[in-house]
Amino acid sequence: MRSKSGREQFNKLKYAINLLAEVFKIFGKEGNYYFLKFFRNTNGKTGLLLRYIFLKNCCKGVGDNVSLHPGVFLFNLKLVYIGSNVSIHPLCYIDGAGGITIGDNVSIAHNCTIITTNHQWGDRSLPIKYNKELHKSVYIDNDVWLGCGVRVLAGVHIKSRSIIAAGAVVNKNVESNAIYGGVPAKKIKEI
Repeated sequence: MRSKSGREQFNKLKYAINLLAEVFKIFGKEGNYYFLKFFRNTNGKTGLLLRYIFLKNCCKGVGDNVSLHPGVFLFNLKLVYIGSNVSIHPLCYIDGAGGITIGDNVSIAHNCTIITTNHQWGDRSLPIKYNKELHKSVYIDNDVWLGCGVRVLAGVHIKSRSIIAAGAVVNKNVESNAIYGGVPAKKIKEI
């Protein structure tokens, strides 16, 4: 007998999950963010359920069936939108200070980084680390796979049906229907 997919399990329990999310809204975004951090490393289906509920109450928007695995570090979620059927695997680091939009059917493998800030260095009277930060949005369209250890830098748009090879550093926009890899990431071939 075939086991049910995560999407099928989510759809079966969708009403109850959304009801729980509504109940936890009473704690506000800060309370839900506290719970999200507290349950960051909880394993199994319980951990996935709790993190989904708290994530839903912290972000600008979260679709259905989002799997947030243990050990993910998330910051500035009020400017983050995550679509449906998204998986974010362990040890990822995501900072949405400049805004992040993640489409549907996106897989973010373990140890990926998505950042939306960058330091300026124009004020020579200050060390670089104390210069102003620039914030730029990151857009990841539908049907994208980020391989393990990918770094997505501020201001990047990864277009639909693309694959970013493991270990790549994405500092420029990515075309649709293509595989990119390397440091910095370059187009390897079309898919």
